[in-house]
Amino acid sequence: MIRRFDADNFYRLCDQLGKKDADLKRILTEHGHPKMWVRPNSFQTLILTILEQQVSLAAAYAAFNRLKIRIGTVTPEKISGLSDAELKDCYFTRQKIVYARELTEAIRSKRIRLRALHHQPDEIVREQLIELKGIGHWTIDVYLMHALRRTDLFPLGDVALVNSLKRNKRLPDSISKEKMLHIAEPWRPNRTIAAMILWHDYMNRRKVKVGD
Repeated sequence: MIRRFDADNFYRLCDQLGKKDADLKRILTEHGHPKMWVRPNSFQTLILTILEQQVSLAAAYAAFNRLKIRIGTVTPEKISGLSDAELKDCYFTRQKIVYARELTEAIRSKRIRLRALHHQPDEIVREQLIELKGIGHWTIDVYLMHALRRTDLFPLGDVALVNSLKRNKRLPDSISKEKMLHIAEPWRPNRTIAAMILWHDYMNRRKVKVGD
């Protein structure tokens, strides 16, 4: 069964988690509900997610906005029409140029069909996307959460999420990923929603603004 969140159930799922977990409840009381952070299931979304890998949100959006100023809506055809130098001028690193071109080729050749992924279980989506150079588990987790709106992802490759979990659960810096996953286990099958609550706390405390 594929579980998704949407505008009809998102706040209810947040409140359910708050009733189960005092620390999540405290965040909701202090900051209110998080924004339902979603993105279209599109090539443009995956390009933005690639740009977000291992950099600040500000740096990722600077590159993404510069790219959009140059070409408008980001499509495989428009990326194919840019030279490496033009992508570099949009703040793409050498690695991310390779990753963008790999994704472009996969979409244009129909090796990856994003509309079809909407109907596939999380495991199948992961199996297909992990084959692409530059698409790792963090990128897939973010795509599943924000584009496909799946309810049960908890990406420990995300530094902000890990830091928020440690702060709100008063955990030592040395805690293992296995123990963090164990702490998140009671939040199944809505760990995505718990992650958004934790991100909400992190962004409010750091006064970070996230674009759509």
